[in-house]
Amino acid sequence: MRAAPRGRIDKRQAILDAAFTVFARQGYANACVQEIAAEAGVAKPTVYNHLDNKETLFREAMAAAATTATARNLAAVDLLRAPGDDLRAAFEEVARQLLRCSADERSRALWRLLNAELTSFPDLLDVVWGEGASRVTEALADRIARLALAGRLRVADPSRAAEQLSGLLMGPIDSRSRLGTRTVSAAEIDELAVAAVDTFLAAFGPR
Repeated sequence: MRAAPRGRIDKRQAILDAAFTVFARQGYANACVQEIAAEAGVAKPTVYNHLDNKETLFREAMAAAATTATARNLAAVDLLRAPGDDLRAAFEEVARQLLRCSADERSRALWRLLNAELTSFPDLLDVVWGEGASRVTEALADRIARLALAGRLRVADPSRAAEQLSGLLMGPIDSRSRLGTRTVSAAEIDELAVAAVDTFLAAFGPR
């Protein structure tokens, strides 16, 4: 099977980025393909050459945005691969990066769109939230398990500990951002990161 030409892949990505921007700005119902084409800097037929219709465009744009967010979260968790001597500082930095990703404009737009269109596109819950969240939690559980084996954490169930750390981060950020409708300041993110890690290490840190 021949690989798609690089230019075609780049153009498709540009269209998906533009589509997400327009959907986030206008909502699914009010967005039009002509506006998406203009945002991407291509002709309207070019959009249809890459994606069949508006519904497919929406699904693919949401999936692409979710994939980008997941990659950022996985990169943050990977900092625990070599945490250094100061375990608290390492966890706090991971926590900050996870919170920044959740609180940035693109992620907030992703959640707003998901909540607004969930009844029409229920399958997107697994695409946007289920698969991405599962991969991040699994990666976090793996890092926690390795730290426990090294004697740096006291954890009997790494998967549960990873879920609990995620809950300590995502619950407060959802509340502070009012489910993605409010910008959360850097100071608030730092406060939430420190508080979450304090609680996590009080439960799972070495005696």
